[in-house]
Amino acid sequence: MMNKRELELYIHIPFCARKCAYCDFLSFAVLEHTYRDYMDKLIEEIYGQSLFFQDRSVTSIFVGGGTPSILPPELVEELFAVLHGCFTVAGDAEITIEANPGTLTMEKLEVYRESGINRLSLGLQSADDQELKILGRIHTFDDFLKSYQRARQAGFNNISIDLMSALPGQDMHSWKNTLRKVTMLKPEHISAYSLIIEEGTPFYERYGKTGEAIETDRVSGTNDGFPVKSVLPGNSWDSRMELPSLPDEDTDREIYHMTKNFLAAQGYERYEISNYARPGCECRHNIGYWTGVDYLGLGLGASSYIGGCRFRNETDLRRYLSLDLRQAGIAARDIQELTLEEKMEEFMFLGLRMMRGVSGNEFLGRFGRNMWKLYNTAFQKLQEQGLIEVDKPWVRLTSRGIDVSNRVLSEFLLD
Repeated sequence: MMNKRELELYIHIPFCARKCAYCDFLSFAVLEHTYRDYMDKLIEEIYGQSLFFQDRSVTSIFVGGGTPSILPPELVEELFAVLHGCFTVAGDAEITIEANPGTLTMEKLEVYRESGINRLSLGLQSADDQELKILGRIHTFDDFLKSYQRARQAGFNNISIDLMSALPGQDMHSWKNTLRKVTMLKPEHISAYSLIIEEGTPFYERYGKTGEAIETDRVSGTNDGFPVKSVLPGNSWDSRMELPSLPDEDTDREIYHMTKNFLAAQGYERYEISNYARPGCECRHNIGYWTGVDYLGLGLGASSYIGGCRFRNETDLRRYLSLDLRQAGIAARDIQELTLEEKMEEFMFLGLRMMRGVSGNEFLGRFGRNMWKLYNTAFQKLQEQGLIEVDKPWVRLTSRGIDVSNRVLSEFLLD
């Protein structure tokens, strides 16, 4: 075990009870019999791929979606039995499953614990029921509270809560109320992201890029590529709902800075631009992403990064289910082998999202290049502008640099 190289696993469960109005992830509703078909194919892929990773130690597993907790508990139990049988999973591995409060039961939580899952990521988004309705979430805040209590009763001592700010009609008061209610529960981890209006979502059709609600008679569509549950009563987000405007940019920034200060006062340390944790409870799986640990994605549309090569699985469910996945890698699409320059750029882009920043020593050890010489001009410019701070061997973004992080990170593109 000591000599095995590190590997992270991501398992994609694309199913959800209802597509949220803001979501552009690869997720959709299906008839329940498809869960079994999908799990059979996913297990086939696990067997096929695992043969090439017997020299690896799996240090984290993340089951995401979609809504993985929509699956019947026996399918989750079967999934983890196969994972543990096919891979060498480290004894102290962090094993996370994403869950929607509207889909959790005590039976499911007990199966999760028995299957080795030791971290739960609950998608709350807001403590305001009207905001949840606007987003298209299937749960209320009361549903969340019941799920959180059940999770504690089931023995989960590492719970993350996902929150979303800059929602339609949201103001500083409603956001602070969400933070107050959530921190009173003392979760170990909080992810707090600003809403982004993504093309192809109902929100984009209602807001465009302006933030002002657009009148429309559009009825929420369905995924007609496969049997889809969204045609059933009560399963579609109401696209005719009257929506308030999005907060303006100044309010968005005020919310952002207030979040950092409020959570710090409650004992949560920001370790990445949008992630906060109690000491020792940072998400190890995500830190692996940001620091270049190899990860293998399994399931529909799952992305992988192995040995400097990036690829993504087939994204069409019907085609995925028709593949012979006993042949390892047969589902892979969009294969890209990164150049040295691309690897160095990515090291900077991802590493600088973390509050600790990037290390020149690690850069040298990984790429055999001197980070200080390679980026000397960028470092000087950004330091003069007060956007980075240098504490050799580390470089990190300042508070002001975080505010304009996209502009700062663009300075690390190599010609």
